[in-house]
Amino acid sequence: MIAHDGMYIDGSWRPAAGRDTIEVLNPADEQVIGAVAAGTAEDVDAAVRAARAALPGWAATAPALRAEYLAALRDALAGRREEIAATVTAELGAPAGFAYAVHAGLPVTVAGSYAELAAGFEFEERIANSTVLHEPVGVVGAITPWNYPLHQIVAKVAPALAAGCTVVLKPAEETPLTAQLFAECVAAAGLPAGVFNLVTGAGPVAGRALAGHAGVDLVSFTGSTAVGREVAASAAAAVKRVTLELGGKSASVVLPGADLTKAVGVTVADVLRNAGQSCNALTRLLVHADRYEEAVRLAAEAVRTYVPADPADPATRLGPVVSAAQRERVRGYVVKGIEEGARLVEGGPQAPEGREKGYYVRPTVFAGVTPAMTIAQEEIFGPVLSVMRYEDEEEALRIVNGTAYGLAGAVWAGDDGRAAAFARRMDTGQVDINGGRFNPLAPFGGRKQSGTGRELGVHGLREYLQTKSLQF
Repeated sequence: MIAHDGMYIDGSWRPAAGRDTIEVLNPADEQVIGAVAAGTAEDVDAAVRAARAALPGWAATAPALRAEYLAALRDALAGRREEIAATVTAELGAPAGFAYAVHAGLPVTVAGSYAELAAGFEFEERIANSTVLHEPVGVVGAITPWNYPLHQIVAKVAPALAAGCTVVLKPAEETPLTAQLFAECVAAAGLPAGVFNLVTGAGPVAGRALAGHAGVDLVSFTGSTAVGREVAASAAAAVKRVTLELGGKSASVVLPGADLTKAVGVTVADVLRNAGQSCNALTRLLVHADRYEEAVRLAAEAVRTYVPADPADPATRLGPVVSAAQRERVRGYVVKGIEEGARLVEGGPQAPEGREKGYYVRPTVFAGVTPAMTIAQEEIFGPVLSVMRYEDEEEALRIVNGTAYGLAGAVWAGDDGRAAAFARRMDTGQVDINGGRFNPLAPFGGRKQSGTGRELGVHGLREYLQTKSLQF
């Protein structure tokens, strides 16, 4: 049982303004594993005031010194990698191997990348008779989700700090223990007081107070499209900057001549990673009619190799979803797919055999899915794959672009050129070509209702900067 009764504000842990707490559950067995303070508007106000007081000094800190602090933060995260991974497994249900490699490993890489960017970025440039200054936007309110609890924190906090901004973080209430560990790493890295502040609490209370606070200059939010609309409306009313990383309904398109076995295998692995709780998951598999039934068979065979099991077991590849509410959401979509006429090939809405305890979901494959079906249009956020048929590339493109989202995608073809030509026509922010690997330096973000702004790399850094022109 891990209990935290305070907030990390102005460089130290202090008691919360109220006495309410939030329990943290292990989704594998539904047991309480910890509790954190339920922050209020008063806690948020104290954190924002601390961040604003620290802003002038941190903004004036030389980029090279900011880089040194970020490198120290990277090293602190690396030094506690095993503990971070175990915490993510305990409160999110991510399989131990995945938690260590991705949940705990990727943030180290991202933090290191911003240490390098802070040291090498040109914060001044000359354009004709003008000197253009790239200055920090100010105090950042970062609101992060539970599905990648540490990565999403680092993807916001690291570039903000590199830019010279100060930060108030409100993490998801489902996974606050990971955020507590991050705050401890910040303290170990020796960052000046007030540069980073943590307030745990519920979204409708602490999150709303942070998004609407007059002392916050930019709100960076990752979460559902519905909540993103509220955040954007609040920011617009105050005429403040906002970045939104929201939902997705990404497609994996297999063009004729592609390696079908590889394409299906990689797509299934992508859908099932993190129990399907990835905003960029390739949840729609589009295959030409000539090889459609073969693809359905391959997908079913691949899914059967993912057996829901204890995430603490090193051999487990598929753990539970994060909560009872998320489990019921996913099962509801599976029922909806059946009701609307999709063919259930593998899985279903019932609890996996022997996994009645815990928030487990059967990995599921649907065939015969048409573009108008709910499971083809809405984000499920669970281990559910829809296999869809197309007759020619133009129809495939219409299906790909025919949702409200535009976050990610994949294209498979006999050669990279053909795949890239199709990818250029996709209305989405990122596309993998023939299994291209994730690049933590490339911009990540979407179009349409998948959000605004970009994270990662130099594009992520620029989100936290504003310009000033000096004319000579």
